[in-house]
Amino acid sequence: MIEARNLRKVYGDFTAVAGSTFSVDGGEIFGIVGPNGAGKTTTLKMLAGLLEPTDGTATVAGYDVSETEMRRHIGFLPEESPLYEEMTALSYLHFFADLYDVPESEAERRIDRTLDDLDLEHRERKIGDMSKGMKRKVTIARSLVNDPAVLIYDEPANGLDPLTTNYIIEFTERLANEGKTVVFSAHNLFHVESVCDRVLIMNEGDIVARGDVDTLQAEYGETTYHVYTSVEVEGSVRKNGRYRRSVDSMAEVEAVRDAALAAGGTVIDIRTRESSLEEVFLDLAEPGRTDATPENQS
Repeated sequence: MIEARNLRKVYGDFTAVAGSTFSVDGGEIFGIVGPNGAGKTTTLKMLAGLLEPTDGTATVAGYDVSETEMRRHIGFLPEESPLYEEMTALSYLHFFADLYDVPESEAERRIDRTLDDLDLEHRERKIGDMSKGMKRKVTIARSLVNDPAVLIYDEPANGLDPLTTNYIIEFTERLANEGKTVVFSAHNLFHVESVCDRVLIMNEGDIVARGDVDTLQAEYGETTYHVYTSVEVEGSVRKNGRYRRSVDSMAEVEAVRDAALAAGGTVIDIRTRESSLEEVFLDLAEPGRTDATPENQS
């Protein structure tokens, strides 16, 4: 559904995106994360046809991003999206439906259904009188008015309260379940981890890692084993009436087991802790780290 090859954007002496190659499958939720200045927004704007790449190519829904027709098949949501605040939500959405030549009866059905799905009340209220969360729902509804195959969202839940944020993230997941392809950037890695099929991590304009969350954790994260014993062994600490020793390998787990048996005790429990996506991200997003390996370039 999306193919980017050596996508690059340069402003004078500054390279915003150094040469990104990636693909997104139909019906997939694809997350792009990275620190400020990593190149996320620039990448999304190039995919949406709003910025012309300096080099490289990209196709979305079968169209080159330079083709005007491509924009009829995407819904784009920028991080900051000015609205016509004197209009009501309904008049605003019907205005955009007209721009996309959506027949009036179809536009009414589509808009009502989308606003129902987004649980947006007060549809006749002026947008300028709406809360930030309600305004964000209007912009999401606008991105769907042309029934696009691909949705490109830049920080869709930026600045919203936790309840509205969770609702929008869940709504994004529903869109993918309906067959739409969703690409979005986000700072909240918990949400990325919970809904994305695959994640691309950028740093200083480069892709430093990609894959599903499990793969990223396995390749770049660390696994710690907490071994609980009934007796004290070397390096253990007392926790709630038992002893805990933290180690980094199964060989060390076996060594703790042997030490406990030698001391007349036993292993009570073994718990595994893996690095979260946020911990992986913080490690990979260190300044100057651009070490994407060839096997990560698919």
